[in-house]
Amino acid sequence: MPELKILLLAGTGEARELAGRLADDGRVSVVASLAGVTENPKAYPVETRIGGFGGADGLADYLKKNRFSAIIDATHPFARSISTNAVAASGERKIPIVRLMRPAWQPEAGDNWVRARDVEHAVDFVPDGARVFLAIGRKEISAFKNRRRIWCLMRMIEAPDEKTALPPGELLLARPSCSADDEKALMERHGITHLVAKNSGGDAGYAKILAARELQLPVIMIRRPVLPAIAEVDTVEGVIAWLDGLLTLSQMG
Repeated sequence: MPELKILLLAGTGEARELAGRLADDGRVSVVASLAGVTENPKAYPVETRIGGFGGADGLADYLKKNRFSAIIDATHPFARSISTNAVAASGERKIPIVRLMRPAWQPEAGDNWVRARDVEHAVDFVPDGARVFLAIGRKEISAFKNRRRIWCLMRMIEAPDEKTALPPGELLLARPSCSADDEKALMERHGITHLVAKNSGGDAGYAKILAARELQLPVIMIRRPVLPAIAEVDTVEGVIAWLDGLLTLSQMG
């Protein structure tokens, strides 16, 4: 019988990799939780639930009813609500929690970054007449809705709600390319003058940053939200080591 039951707050490539590492580990049982914002997500090799919890209290109730031993928060760096709720729920249930947070991107030689504290702040840095590549997803795109003197290429995986107000421009339903050459060609084809991006970190979305560097375009980089302080690691191996420590403690207890 597994020694620990783990709730894996998932939705990232790192979460899927971690689930694969833990799927055959007889010491733990894992339930991966997805928010449900993406239709037809890739399957996880562990038990998976989809949907919200109903805030921190709802998550705490879920942890209690299902007798979880620990939480691994491997959500997106900008998933502030669930990360904050997870910390509160773990505190209420008095169970350990760790956050898997991939390192943020850092500017390199040739980059022209302007740092914005959030999406609303990023709007202020876009000049009239700009042709903007908005690579920020669909949830916050409406922050640019009143900027009628810019043109926006809005790329997202799934279409926004029909009630979402959009700025002038073109909607592109597609995943980010892993090729800097492809991203560069996309920007050149649309005459892009500025890139707006969230500092998600990782390899998956970095090609657009490389492309902007090659084209010498300004990048309005949105800082990550501040999250409650907890144990934090930046690799899957770090989470495995954290779990090994918990298992050692459980055996001693």
